Amino acid sequence: MDDVQVPPLRSYKDFLGESARFQTPTFNDPVRWNNRVVNNLIYYQTNYFLTAVCIFLVVGCLHPIKMLIGLGAVAMAFGLFVYATEHKREMKRFKQDHPFLSVLAILGAGYFIVYVCGALLVFLWGIALPLAVIFLHASFRMRNIKNKYSTTAETFGLKRSPMGVLLTALGQEQEARS
Repeated sequence: MDDVQVPPLRSYKDFLGESARFQTPTFNDPVRWNNRVVNNLIYYQTNYFLTAVCIFLVVGCLHPIKMLIGLGAVAMAFGLFVYATEHKREMKRFKQDHPFLSVLAILGAGYFIVYVCGALLVFLWGIALPLAVIFLHASFRMRNIKNKYSTTAETFGLKRSPMGVLLTALGQEQEARS
């Protein structure tokens, strides 16, 4: 990870301004569409990260309490999942030894989920909205010469970026080379 470089923030003119060219992707050619998305994700990754943070903060400022409750609920669910998977025997023994407490715990968890459902939706909206905006921009933004050069350098290993590492981990490195 020492050789990973964060690419520069692309100018507004290049990202959304007058030099930006947008066109509907070819939906009937998914390979070409995927290639456009992957290459735009690599080229504009710093702009996309900043966009995601800004949208997440806007949603958080509009509904701060719900956002915090939703974040807490997701963190708690994740923590309970990790705990339960690591302590299967203890959990099974507890359910057998204390069936009444187990039923109360399940009912309490159900009530908690219903109580925080609105907050969970706000939190998930705060995550889903930036991802949707990024995907739409990456789908509709046509590539330029600088984009093609930067992506080519990334795919041939001349430089590595966080998005390139993530896309490689997701198995999209072949599409980026097309």
